[in-house]
Amino acid sequence: MKLEEEIKMPKFRSGYQKAALNLMFTGEWLMARVDNLLKPYDISSQQYNVLRILRGQQGNAINLYTIQERMLNRMSNATRLVEKLRLKGLVTRELCAENRRKVEITITEKGLELLETLDPLMQQLEEDTFKAMTEQEAHQFSDTLDLIRE
Repeated sequence: MKLEEEIKMPKFRSGYQKAALNLMFTGEWLMARVDNLLKPYDISSQQYNVLRILRGQQGNAINLYTIQERMLNRMSNATRLVEKLRLKGLVTRELCAENRRKVEITITEKGLELLETLDPLMQQLEEDTFKAMTEQEAHQFSDTLDLIRE
């Protein structure tokens, strides 16, 4: 459905306004789909993002600051997210031996197993979301989004 119909706004001030609103609307739409997919697994999209970051460490510990730097939503409270994941047994938190003020976080086997379960579901969601595009068009779209942030 066209943006005009979705938000009941038949006219826009400019193409730039329409593009900005469309990007925000579509981002919220996609996040709702992701949240809906993750809900049965009792994790949020931000918690999922933390787990993916930790998996990328390939077993190496990482600190909260680095997690925060790599998050998609940098306004998220990484400390709170990690604690919720720890309580679910998906991550561990340990004080750094060299610097006791530093906390090192690692994904657990249970966390890795959850991601293995979610990977094909997320892949299907991504493919369904972008089914109107070829993979090359999706790459071009991603490049355009990068260009906007420059």
